[in-house]
Amino acid sequence: MKICDLTQFYSPVSGGVKRYLHEKIHYIEKHAPRDEHVLIVPGPKANVKANGRSRVYSIRSPLVSRTGQYRALLNLRAVEEILEEERPDLIESADPYQLGWKAVKLGRALRAPVIGFYHSHFPEAYLRNSAKVLGKIATRRVMKLSRAYVRKLYNEHAATLVASERLASVLRDWGVHNVRVLSLGVNPDIFRPDASEKETTRRSLGLNSQKKLLLYVGRLAKEKNTATLFAAFKILQQRRPNEFHLLVIGDGPERTQLRKLQARTKNISWVRYCGDPRDLARYYRAADLFVHPGVQETFGLATLESQACGTPVVGIRGSCMDNIICHEQKSWARENSADALAGAIVSCATKKLLTVGRNAAKRARSLYSWERVFDELFCIYREVRANYRQF
Repeated sequence: MKICDLTQFYSPVSGGVKRYLHEKIHYIEKHAPRDEHVLIVPGPKANVKANGRSRVYSIRSPLVSRTGQYRALLNLRAVEEILEEERPDLIESADPYQLGWKAVKLGRALRAPVIGFYHSHFPEAYLRNSAKVLGKIATRRVMKLSRAYVRKLYNEHAATLVASERLASVLRDWGVHNVRVLSLGVNPDIFRPDASEKETTRRSLGLNSQKKLLLYVGRLAKEKNTATLFAAFKILQQRRPNEFHLLVIGDGPERTQLRKLQARTKNISWVRYCGDPRDLARYYRAADLFVHPGVQETFGLATLESQACGTPVVGIRGSCMDNIICHEQKSWARENSADALAGAIVSCATKKLLTVGRNAAKRARSLYSWERVFDELFCIYREVRANYRQF
């Protein structure tokens, strides 16, 4: 079977979607000797790179985000030409915009089923924040239109993948049919407990053994709620000076707020991007506590990776991320506020973090390996392909 992935959520410094796609390529090379893979993404120029049974096509696309280096894949004719040449047996689209509609159309023409992966719950992440500008009535109308849009687009797909049962329930309530839950995973060979480099990594950040290291990995953006994280750390510095150090790995529109906070205290380190999973795992293991302020997460891959490395997580209750936390969450914040998050960090920091982390690592690594994820995904692929009927 030849599988083709299409996405715009891919850049040299992107995170979860890129990790998922590269792990899928690795899985095919190692565990699926009869399958081939094609990946189509935007890039600064048109080219193709072949590696074993996988080919990555880049289509020249305009830059829409300098920090994230994301590009808008507008040359749909180039997508069509690649698919006509490759003729995949199944297409997976990770795009809710123009590329998603093009995938559906081309799937019909090629008689190949199209599966959608609903990676981002964009109506909640972006449109609800417009209430302050548009007002509640206008926002409700926009949300109603967005629900109709999601329902129309994803009911054109043979199946829609989501990373959590909670999000699956939301889409089903919106009228989306054939929603399938597929969690994401970790590479247990990389994301694992290992104390051998912990002190070296901490010294590189200028930390002594007494200071607790907090870690955040992800975009610095409104939808990630990073402003609340920065405000919470400011409170910690006022109430418990020099007790905590915050390491932020990531970049985005809210970097200015981070820089301002960094100018006020020496207890913040910033790494704009960490592309090597092994280096990222080293930072996870060096931290005492991973802090994720997100309230609109559809999964929370970084929190899973952190736990697999033996570092517990603290955050704000109420997102889909709750379901992948492998330790108790009694100390987590109950409301989305800086004060509540600061209190949760202090409360969690008093626990026996090494013991909590060790137990969480065992569970995370046993339940969420990429091999298990893709074994399940390829069963879905074969089922969809076997049941596919031309519209």
